[in-house]
Amino acid sequence: MAHYEFVQNYEDLSNDMGFQFKFHCDRCGDGFMSTFQKNPLGMAGGLLRGAGSLLGGAFSSAGYGAEQIERAVGGPKHDKALDEAVQEIKPLFLKCRRCGKWICQQTCYNKTAEMCKDCAPVAEEEETSMRAEHVRDQVTNDMFLEENQRMSAKGKEVAASCPKCGAKTMGQKFCPSCGEKLIAETFCPECGKKLAPGAKFCGECGAKIPGA
Repeated sequence: MAHYEFVQNYEDLSNDMGFQFKFHCDRCGDGFMSTFQKNPLGMAGGLLRGAGSLLGGAFSSAGYGAEQIERAVGGPKHDKALDEAVQEIKPLFLKCRRCGKWICQQTCYNKTAEMCKDCAPVAEEEETSMRAEHVRDQVTNDMFLEENQRMSAKGKEVAASCPKCGAKTMGQKFCPSCGEKLIAETFCPECGKKLAPGAKFCGECGAKIPGA
């Protein structure tokens, strides 16, 4: 078998019908599959096993089938197929001159630095990623503030007292003690969003609330 320098992360997908290999990038894990190479020995063995099972002959024995598969998948033909697969797929990979990883050109290689993007990140990609992370954090913070405001408003509703009898209303529309109708929910006349108690402007569209 020939000796060559290439990725150690690969899958052997060969069977008794032929040879095929999948090579993976050391950084992102994406795989590139070699062309399937038919194995005449394996195909012949398959035909013999089929004939043996139909005729009930010696070829149908389990031992013969296992031996044929082992001969078809392993040996010099397998090694030659692997070498050809490496020569086919290797141009899709480049080796980082700093860490030594074999990486895919399409996603993980910084052509300017001639290194992988772990060793030499691309400034534009890093900036875009950091901006996206900042936006994600900002959205999370905004949602947290909105939820705090909502819970605060709800707490005030629950703690409010009935203007007629002074009983705790528990956020109900009618007083649970005397039945007095309490302040009804109000909605923005512009966008229809529910307004917080005592709001002078809509928290959704910014419209001024008439009479507030």
